[in-house]
Amino acid sequence: MALMITDECINCDVCEPECPNDAIYMGIEIYEINPDKCTECVGHYDAPQCRQVCPVDCIPFNPDHTESQDQLMAKYHLLTASKKTGSA
Repeated sequence: MALMITDECINCDVCEPECPNDAIYMGIEIYEINPDKCTECVGHYDAPQCRQVCPVDCIPFNPDHTESQDQLMAKYHLLTASKKTGSA
C-alpha cells in the first residue's frame, strides 16, 4: 500500500529528502506522494522514513493503492533497476 500526505501537511520539508525513491514532491499546496514510486521504504528501510520524521503525523496509508509486501518489493526492484540503467 502506498502512502499519502493529507491536508494536515504543514510543508515543513522534512519528508521529501527522506524518500529513497523520490516519490515525494511539492504539489500545488502541500507535498504529495507518487504511488507509482512509493514502496513504503520496502527494500531500503524497515519502516517508512517519511512517517518517521513527520512532525504532524499526516502520512497515512493510501487506501486507494493497496499492495502486498511482495508487490512493494517487486516495485522496489523495478525502481532500482531503472535507476541503474538511467531510464527512470
